Amino acid sequence: MVNSDLHLRWLLDVPSEQEDALSDWLVEVGASAMYREADPPFTFFAYFPVGTTEPDATELAAFPGVKLLRHETFADEDWLARSREGFGRIEVGSRFLIKPLWDQEPVPDDRMALVVNPGLAFGTGGHETTRLCMGLLEELAEKERLGSGILDIGAGTGILALTAYLLGGRDITAFDVDPDCGPAMNEFIDMNYEVLQGAHPFDAFVGSLDDPKVRGPYHGLLANILLETIQELLPRMAELAAPGGWLIASGILAERQDEALVSLSLAGFRPLKVVREGEWIAILCERS
Repeated sequence: MVNSDLHLRWLLDVPSEQEDALSDWLVEVGASAMYREADPPFTFFAYFPVGTTEPDATELAAFPGVKLLRHETFADEDWLARSREGFGRIEVGSRFLIKPLWDQEPVPDDRMALVVNPGLAFGTGGHETTRLCMGLLEELAEKERLGSGILDIGAGTGILALTAYLLGGRDITAFDVDPDCGPAMNEFIDMNYEVLQGAHPFDAFVGSLDDPKVRGPYHGLLANILLETIQELLPRMAELAAPGGWLIASGILAERQDEALVSLSLAGFRPLKVVREGEWIAILCERS
């Protein structure tokens, strides 16, 4: 049914691993804005403008775990202000402060600010796996193990590559198979010109692990992607990793920790540490 007078919004429960696919479908059926609340229960909102035919909610069955909690209609409102309600500044680890691009409040002296646009690709600091990886990068930096020659696999916005650079890592390459991530990575670098002081932190491209631009051996690998994808790419990642090099693997549900540890070990990556936030984990490994 089309409502010519009112906007429509859906409130949904969306597992993180379904967010990208669901967002693509929502855009196809007419959604003009989406965001997830930064605090529990992390409700996912989808907005449909006046004149849009409401999508068939039964089609949500194609996305496992996604539930339509309710739908609401409302008159015109400040869309920008509404979208900003769901994303505030986030302290990550001991050094970083992630803040949305509209946040003009002072940054504490003991924090480095990373400016993000919540409308960009995955990797704005709002997800547990991003924060877990950033924390492990801090630990590697403290032990002077970041080194030179780092590959960020499935980089999204490039937030982990940028974090590695700011912590002292060099010769960093970041890529993603999603074409939208190319512009997103460039925009992310532009938004953080102040903290970068004009430096170019990493080389970015859209492609795969078999791209000619991927040239090992790498001292460090970052893979904040789904476990199934990590398992698929592990043989190639093992070829690219230098002996004694590190791998941070995340995007892994805590309930699948044992499976992930076995897969990493069989591929030649010795697990060193597992960290957890909520239902997600990240694993720090060393190439045997």
